[in-house]
Amino acid sequence: MSANEPILPQGAGYGVVVGIGLFFSAFMIGLSAIQSRYTGFSPKNSEEFNSASRSVKPGLIASGIVSAWTWAATLLQSSAVAYKDGISGPWWYGSGATVQVLLFAQLAAKLKLNAPHAHTWLEIVAARWGTVAHLVFMFFGLATNIIVSSMLILGGSATVTSLTGMSTIAACFLIPLGVAIYVVVGGMRATLLCDYTHTAVLFAIIFVFVYTVYATSDKIGSFSAMHELLTKASDAAPVSGNAHGSYLTMRSKNGLIFGIINVIGNFATVFQDQAYWQRAIASRPATCVKAYLLGGLAWFAIPFMFATTLGLSAVALRGDPAMRTLSAADVSAGLPASAAASALLGKSGAAALLIVLFLAVTSATSAELIAVSSVLTYDVYKKYFNPQATEAQILKVSHAMVAVFAVVMGILGLIFFYIGISMGWLYEFMGVALGSAVVPIAMCITWSKANKWGSICGSIVGFCVGVVAWLVTTSALNGGELTVVTTGGDLEMLAGNLASIGVGGIITVVTSLIWPDNFDFEATRAINRPAVPSFGEKDSQRTPSLDDSASEKKQTPAEISLAPVASISAVGAAEEEERELDPVALNKSFKLAAWASVILTLVMLIIIPLPLFFAQTVYGVGGLTAWVVIGMIWAFCSALAVVVYPLWESREALRIISGGIIKDIFTRGGGKFVERPTHASSA
Repeated sequence: MSANEPILPQGAGYGVVVGIGLFFSAFMIGLSAIQSRYTGFSPKNSEEFNSASRSVKPGLIASGIVSAWTWAATLLQSSAVAYKDGISGPWWYGSGATVQVLLFAQLAAKLKLNAPHAHTWLEIVAARWGTVAHLVFMFFGLATNIIVSSMLILGGSATVTSLTGMSTIAACFLIPLGVAIYVVVGGMRATLLCDYTHTAVLFAIIFVFVYTVYATSDKIGSFSAMHELLTKASDAAPVSGNAHGSYLTMRSKNGLIFGIINVIGNFATVFQDQAYWQRAIASRPATCVKAYLLGGLAWFAIPFMFATTLGLSAVALRGDPAMRTLSAADVSAGLPASAAASALLGKSGAAALLIVLFLAVTSATSAELIAVSSVLTYDVYKKYFNPQATEAQILKVSHAMVAVFAVVMGILGLIFFYIGISMGWLYEFMGVALGSAVVPIAMCITWSKANKWGSICGSIVGFCVGVVAWLVTTSALNGGELTVVTTGGDLEMLAGNLASIGVGGIITVVTSLIWPDNFDFEATRAINRPAVPSFGEKDSQRTPSLDDSASEKKQTPAEISLAPVASISAVGAAEEEERELDPVALNKSFKLAAWASVILTLVMLIIIPLPLFFAQTVYGVGGLTAWVVIGMIWAFCSALAVVVYPLWESREALRIISGGIIKDIFTRGGGKFVERPTHASSA
């Protein structure tokens, strides 16, 4: 059989896409049943369905962040840039998409401080700047979801088709529809639990590939063999723009250009994607910063080690009889990883990659589905069509919007497939289309002086200038030829990305400094504020002010009831949330987020990579060994943080649920959760 033919039968593709989708649907139904019987949380409540009652602990939020941020592109595009640029590609992909999650920790802290009861980030925009701004930024928000969703479907369907020969049309529709079933059943909390299982399997399979490539494979099997094969590959076909044409150097011009594009584009897809705001909303106030810092650092290991393993293996095995010959279109579609997996482990490698890719696509797809459902429910249906919507109506619309957007995702993937737009092209384009709104959105929730019209104009003008710069640069560099191929060049995309985020940011900041607003955030704090006290104390109805007692002012984020909560119920979660909404402690959390995220950003984007870039060093066997071993250690620590730690922090809830199940086994009906009254104890 030719290496260019699908290594797995077509039935395997349908089996994974349909079978695993149905398995997780059944798994979600089981989780929902357990949740409803043995805890006080019910997915039939709209607040629980959309935001998990704002009570999720940091380990599970971090795991959910890792899962939602692990797109098809995380695995496929990172390997493609490693295939093209060498060891610099995984670093720039990983660091260029990690810093946004780290910096988002600041927005998460401000969200809990300035709009603790909001369901979406667009509700904050509407409360502060009104309807015009709400509609403008809704365009950018939904455009973000559309582009991200299209990349997920394109990358997933291309790889499934490559490995199994499954129909691309079928893959485009079956992937989101299978996910939609379990999202509708379980809502946000159960989705996070499925994300956790996805993340655990993802790390397990990554470790299998790492161990195979660097320890046991008869084709590579050691660091020295990998070094030798990469050296031969660069001698045969030197990498343009790399020091000495080598794959074993951080001195890569194209790698650096990709890194800049990656940073800008991913700012747009984190700051404007409701999926990341939703996890901040679902998080407990006292630990949301910890969750984002932990999730960002843990996520870095996934693209870095996956691409350093399979991306470099695809280069090393070039010319091997089992290795597929990769065209430029194949690389843009993200196929080096699947080709390397098949060449290394045959059908088992292809099956492992198919499963890990499908899990990555489905977990990110579930995040997009529930995010878009929330936006369409609260920012379209409730705001413009039915402001007095009941709980039942909101839940019904939320379910319907999940199903509608699942179909839309399939249609979008199909459209881009037929017009020849690949996942790689979309990945670099997203900053051109979306970058202009990054600074205005960040300023909306963090800066009291942010000017409404300056922010709106910055977003619109930045978008227009970015598109013009992209097309003009493409025309100038390609003799006036504008095609999918020419517009997808690195320099062309770089010009558009820089113009979009730069112009949008400059207009927003300059107008705000000249004509500053003086916003006190009371309007945003009032969004969805409970009309009645959550528990016995009168003061629980309001957001605590800076004039609260001295003892409260001395509290730090770590001191605000971080012990396991025995009452695993919506009522208990509401009480816990009110206790944790101390503005002094939340301001301390923001300062921690600011210092930690800025320092880590400088380390990952400047302090480590730039000296290595200017040094022009080509690494020997020892250098490559150190590079990979550090990545392995990082990946192991990441797995502990997002696989083991969530189990440890939820040990009390797991004990209560297990106890309920055991009681039901021996005493029929005796294990059902019963809410305990808290009014007396709160007096």
